Amino acid sequence: MKIIILGAGQVGSSLAENLVSEDNDITIVDTNEAQLRSLQDRLDLRTVHGLASHPDILRNAGAEDADMIIAVTDSDETNLVACQIAYTLFHTPTKIARIRSMAYLKESKKLFTQDAFPLDVSISPEQIITDNIYRLIKHPGSLQVLDFADGQVQMVGVKAFYGGPLVGRELRTLREHIPNVDTRVAAIYRRGHAILPEGHTVIEADDEVFFIAATKDIRSVMSELRRVDSPYKRIMIIGGGNIGRRVAASLEQDYNVKLIDHNPIRSEEIANDLDNTLVILGDAADEELLQEEGIEKVDVFCALTNDDEANILSSMLAKSMGARKVMTLINRAAYVDLIQSGNIDIAISPQQATIGSLLTHIRRGDVVKVHSVRRGAAEAIEAIAHGEESSSKVVGRRIEDIKLPPGTTIGAIVRGKEVIIAHHDTVIQSEDHVILFLVDKKFIPVVERLFQVGITFI
Repeated sequence: MKIIILGAGQVGSSLAENLVSEDNDITIVDTNEAQLRSLQDRLDLRTVHGLASHPDILRNAGAEDADMIIAVTDSDETNLVACQIAYTLFHTPTKIARIRSMAYLKESKKLFTQDAFPLDVSISPEQIITDNIYRLIKHPGSLQVLDFADGQVQMVGVKAFYGGPLVGRELRTLREHIPNVDTRVAAIYRRGHAILPEGHTVIEADDEVFFIAATKDIRSVMSELRRVDSPYKRIMIIGGGNIGRRVAASLEQDYNVKLIDHNPIRSEEIANDLDNTLVILGDAADEELLQEEGIEKVDVFCALTNDDEANILSSMLAKSMGARKVMTLINRAAYVDLIQSGNIDIAISPQQATIGSLLTHIRRGDVVKVHSVRRGAAEAIEAIAHGEESSSKVVGRRIEDIKLPPGTTIGAIVRGKEVIIAHHDTVIQSEDHVILFLVDKKFIPVVERLFQVGITFI
């Protein structure tokens, strides 16, 4: 596929790295020559220096025969104009734009149409991160919560703790512990290495376990792997930017929310906009302020400013002062692994969250959901099976008879409103939504081909 990426920032660069490794023809456009040189030195792609919204720059990048344009510059306006020009001058089939401003998103149904700004897909990183944080808070003790099939199924990553009923036992005993709940362990990570789960696999304390189940059963399964965490009540948010404000708005009806921001004008705006959030003007690294606001009683401390260092330092301070759980927004990929092994419980990477949404629209075959897992090394995907047994490599076949690539598991199938946890003798039907976990994303093309329908199939 010939893809033009507009913007070589963190999201654009990470996306280019993902797509180049999957044998796509990638061109990336940016005004920063040094950044483009760095990418060209590391990756097999073409770079074009210039303003992404200018017709001559797009033409030079190959827009006349591109399959897709992905506009992820830091400017919403540049992204919108670039997609408009790609549609008007070059008839580009698929146009995706990152849109951050709520002023545009509130009017998206009227603005993002063929008669106005002809976007095929708009991506809001702030909303993706907000939804991610909301799911983590809703499921205390989880490391990652992934939604599939319109929320009917979830895949959850947890760390197995001493004292969990299943820790030290074989996976096959899971059914004995929760006989009325069907679930499947999709992957286990032990000391950073993936283990393919089988019936005789023994779960050890500190294993990172990804399991899949109907959303209503998630809490029951989590209780087998670790002591059940009591529900969160008190949330403290640091930073009143786009993300902090949205997270507060999404939580304030169900939780006791405090938001700290150092900007007096912004703090006043947020206080006027939100109904049930206590907005505090101050510095999150102020030990005295945190003490006054009862940091030792806070269930979740969310550091969501646009400054990585400030987020890390305030999170470490909050944890040392007694905050129960700490979530930290980290933009620099190099920091994520470094800090998550220390006092910070969950590091949230905006680019990894955004890339999952972008990849959903790039995957071949009918892939309707992609989640990037383990900092992009693995993927969880939802694909729809089409065709008949004569034209499909999966329809009409038992799971044990499907030639899945190494390290790939089918976790669940959603058939209409029915959630079916996958077992070796489960037969896939046409129009089933199939949820897979790939330990090694290099096998994505193999999975894509499995879900492509051929005119004839031998």
